[in-house]
Amino acid sequence: MTHASPPHSAPERVALHTRLKPGKEAEYETVHAVIPDDLDAALRRAGVRTWRIWRDGLDLFHFVEVDDFEAMRASLADDPADITWQARINLLLDAADGGADTSSGLHQVWELPVKE
Repeated sequence: MTHASPPHSAPERVALHTRLKPGKEAEYETVHAVIPDDLDAALRRAGVRTWRIWRDGLDLFHFVEVDDFEAMRASLADDPADITWQARINLLLDAADGGADTSSGLHQVWELPVKE
């Protein structure tokens, strides 16, 4: 069982970077056109509030809002839906070029301040 922050608290915001193998761009987008229901449910159980992915050529940039990033990773590590999904997606990623390094996320350098 994982510990997650209460739903009313502010989520963690994590940015991730992965990289596709050359020629896998269209396949990656096709695979993401429909996320399996069991994966959707697993992500939500793990505290994911939103997960967005942008692609620039082979580079993928993910923005995740989650109750607790480390708890999410622990929860998904043994989840059959995520294990199946990762096996499929990792075939498309260039791990040798930073493809699957989502361990801690990107270092934030700057953010437009909120004005009140």
